[in-house]
Amino acid sequence: MALRTVRKYGDSILRKKSRKVEEINERIHVLLDDMEETLYEEDGVGLAAPQVGVLKRVIVIDVGEGILKLVNPEITYSEGKAVDIEGCLSIPGSEGEVERPKKVKVKALNEKGEEIVIEGEDLLARALCHEIDHLNGILFIDKIIKKGEVTK
Repeated sequence: MALRTVRKYGDSILRKKSRKVEEINERIHVLLDDMEETLYEEDGVGLAAPQVGVLKRVIVIDVGEGILKLVNPEITYSEGKAVDIEGCLSIPGSEGEVERPKKVKVKALNEKGEEIVIEGEDLLARALCHEIDHLNGILFIDKIIKKGEVTK
């Protein structure tokens, strides 16, 4: 495993749409492992591949319940609304209130290429939505409710 450099706001890769992973091979396993190590080193909750300069639909998340490594994640169901403060490893020092679903279901592939469904509520739902947004070139600052309250 190796640490990867987290791309910062202003880097054009953060605004690009990621490509679907067609095959879970050794390169994807290395990417997932490196992203996990980088996530923990940066003390984050989630990390998407574009944040480390790779335009692949790959995310890692740990909300305190162990690492989730997801390939080609997509939200298949959401319900409710919750507003909370978000930040981002790619936009250090900034935070703002963002409305997200309270509960989501996400279909993805695990490291073995098996289809799985993750049900997330509260922080896990928020993290899943935040990281999947990254795969589509969307940043949390695009969704801040009170635009005047962005802190930097």
